[in-house]
Amino acid sequence: MHESYSLLLIVIFLALIFDFINGFHDSANAIATSVSTRVLSPKTAVLMAAALNMIGAFSGTAVAKTVGVGLVQTASITQITIISALLAAIVWDLITWYFGLPTSSSHAILSGIVGAAVATSGTGIVIMKGVEKVLMGLVLSPLIGFVLSLLLMFFLTWMFRRSTPTSVTKIFSRLQIMSAAYMAFSHGSNDAQKTMGIITMALVSYYNLSDFHVPAWVIVTCATAMAFGTAGGGWRIIKTLGIRLAHLRPIHGFAAETAAATVIEVASRIGLPLSTTHVISSTIMGVGASKRLSAVRWGIGGNIVIAWILTIPACAILAWVICKLLHFVLG
Repeated sequence: MHESYSLLLIVIFLALIFDFINGFHDSANAIATSVSTRVLSPKTAVLMAAALNMIGAFSGTAVAKTVGVGLVQTASITQITIISALLAAIVWDLITWYFGLPTSSSHAILSGIVGAAVATSGTGIVIMKGVEKVLMGLVLSPLIGFVLSLLLMFFLTWMFRRSTPTSVTKIFSRLQIMSAAYMAFSHGSNDAQKTMGIITMALVSYYNLSDFHVPAWVIVTCATAMAFGTAGGGWRIIKTLGIRLAHLRPIHGFAAETAAATVIEVASRIGLPLSTTHVISSTIMGVGASKRLSAVRWGIGGNIVIAWILTIPACAILAWVICKLLHFVLG
């Protein structure tokens, strides 16, 4: 088997592992609030999230194209470049999962691509306009999610101000099932596409293609890998988001999931890769703050933000180092 073809197969294998870990790591995004409010049992929530992650992954390829051709010049990268980015993201995801930190798989893989690309061909390979677009989305989306969930919570509180707590809980226990499904769908629509973009980037590089088109088999395999990962469930991170960050009732879970899913869906339609972890974390803090600022455990929130900030440089540097080592070892 030709060496470059073997490297392409390694890229596809690692990409699917990353997709599986992404689903495992980020399953909390879709189900943490519905589990913590006891609207859904953990098993039911995980199975529902896995199914809707898969359906969401089939909903478009705009994000995949941004990842595949919007960050670096595909013609100037190698399979080693992509392997390095994937290894860096996988290592980071596993480390942060172990410590229960809901960091961003999106930050990890996108910064890994840039770091490995710079190690391969220098800074000139980076498409700064695309990087700036992605960074803007990654920075603004949590802020938008926080404000949107806060406003939605204020609106719902006003709408049901004359209702008894029991009736409100009964109503939103049903509605939160819908919002959890919406959140799971949106997670699949954005996160699975990042892996699709990476595999297609490798195919474009290997076959020297002029057109970036995501093949059907790539969509199917990425959707399946993420669904199986989600079915595994990342319970450490679910505990951090659903229990430790703020005390939630069904109405809060509904507001957080609806706000987060809406932000993610809009981004997916315009091809903007977001951190679904950041968005749902910020909306949980938003609904918590709607009761009173002290309802949010800001110390835990601060630790999450620090992990967010560290992810980009850590994964870029890690991918750069791995890429240099692999090029040295493989010649």
